[in-house]
Amino acid sequence: MRWHARLIVAFVVAIAGGPVVSLKSQEGAQTQARKFLTPSTQVVAVRAGRLFDAKSGNMLNNQVVLIKGDRISEIGAAVQIPREAKVIDLSSATVLPGMIDTHVHVNTGGETAAQRTLIALANAQTDLDAGFTTVLDMDSRGGFNTVDLRDAINAGLLQGPRMQVVGQSLNQRATNYYADSQSLRFLEGLTENKNVNSPWLARAAVRETKLHGVDWVKIYTTQDFVGTMHMWKPDATLVASPSLTLEEVEAIVDEAHRLGLKVACHTYGGEGMNSCLTAGVDAPNHLLELDDAGVKILLQKKLPFVVTLDDLIALEKEDMRETGGRNSRFRLAEQAFKRALAAGVTIVFGSGATSAAVPHGKQGDQFKYYAKWGMTPTQALQTAYLPAAHMLNYGWENQVGSIEKGKFADIIAVSGNPLADITEMERVKFVMKGGLIVRDDLRPTVASSAGR
Repeated sequence: MRWHARLIVAFVVAIAGGPVVSLKSQEGAQTQARKFLTPSTQVVAVRAGRLFDAKSGNMLNNQVVLIKGDRISEIGAAVQIPREAKVIDLSSATVLPGMIDTHVHVNTGGETAAQRTLIALANAQTDLDAGFTTVLDMDSRGGFNTVDLRDAINAGLLQGPRMQVVGQSLNQRATNYYADSQSLRFLEGLTENKNVNSPWLARAAVRETKLHGVDWVKIYTTQDFVGTMHMWKPDATLVASPSLTLEEVEAIVDEAHRLGLKVACHTYGGEGMNSCLTAGVDAPNHLLELDDAGVKILLQKKLPFVVTLDDLIALEKEDMRETGGRNSRFRLAEQAFKRALAAGVTIVFGSGATSAAVPHGKQGDQFKYYAKWGMTPTQALQTAYLPAAHMLNYGWENQVGSIEKGKFADIIAVSGNPLADITEMERVKFVMKGGLIVRDDLRPTVASSAGR
């Protein structure tokens, strides 16, 4: 058991009101935690006044969702509710699948390893509380505590969203940015300044990362974290200096795919963006200088586009100051989004939630920009469902992203109709993950049987 996992077990016991125990006592603590976080074997029936079918995009009326354990067993208007079922009455609400955010960073601070892990846990739980039952952590900012957090959630030790994780990214341009943060030097090997300065060294770095148990590899191919003063040219266009060669990116993608991993790429434009698209990374992020040639590659290779508006909104004031009000990364994102949408590129929900400026749990505000920039409310909602599930690793589209028989019972609800007012997604009132109620602000009528 890694030290991160030991910390988490101790934390579970502490919040349960008991003393922090020794390692010899942890088996009992783990059993207690799993019991608390395991859904009941009793059949649960959810009455949905409106239900969003993420597959068809239709809003269905008066549906019943039957749940056995952590899975959906039946769904439909004519489903008979067993007498012994526990009924959750959401007949005055809109029921939707749990959302998927494919770009978060749960590590947002802490001056010790323990603080860092606990903050990461709190951020993950905040995302879950906001209706994001599945997240992809897109860079731990050094170290691999997100791997341990994912495993503890999967083991039933902690409440949190389903997670896929990058762990520590392959970020050779991170010197003096994350690695030299005074508060994070305690972590052995924190630096993300991996030597990937050749295709063979790049392959070796992927193999090393794989051994830490990650689901994804993430690379950065444009130099953008060297300071805002170097971000913009005098004509208010991006610098976007490349930080990897095409050959290095191709080696990373090939090696990762050989090992069963997927690859995400942070890139803004220029040569770095072209390298990511040409190499066929699985999750191109940002793409601020997306042009017609880039769109053509996205369509040919059937690649998704992860926009991440929330972190760009946080940079808006700074960018406008540096460019004299002429340009910003958010403005470029709008142009790229509209170009991709018009061409039929698959757009996937990813927020960039990572800090006080880009807070966890507030990602639902991104939908309104999608609608403002040309998507229908249905299209906007669907970005957080099956396209996102399909992008995830290990065939998760068969497990999450829609309310269907056999999938996890990941269900959320809002009071109004998001097809009429997309901002309803900013006010999630009910969250169920795997048949276990996480949040319930709708005060549903709960009956012991269908006869009541």
